Amino acid sequence: MPAEDAEATRMVRAQITRRYVDSSQLDVRVIHGTVYLRGVLRPLRTHRDIDLQKEMETISHILRQKPGIREVVWEATIRG
Repeated sequence: MPAEDAEATRMVRAQITRRYVDSSQLDVRVIHGTVYLRGVLRPLRTHRDIDLQKEMETISHILRQKPGIREVVWEATIRG
């Protein structure tokens, strides 16, 4: 994995952890500026009433504003 992709992957993980979602079962990869999010996305136990679809949109919006990120691809299942 190129250094830029590894750095971008760390940044993406950091951004996701700031949201009210449980991303412990989410695989995060950045390949040539495209973010791939695969796996299972759940609300945090303390925030069960969160709209996960809205959170995904917010996360995508935040990530697209970051330098080096061109696209965000969600291949995640929503549970909760």
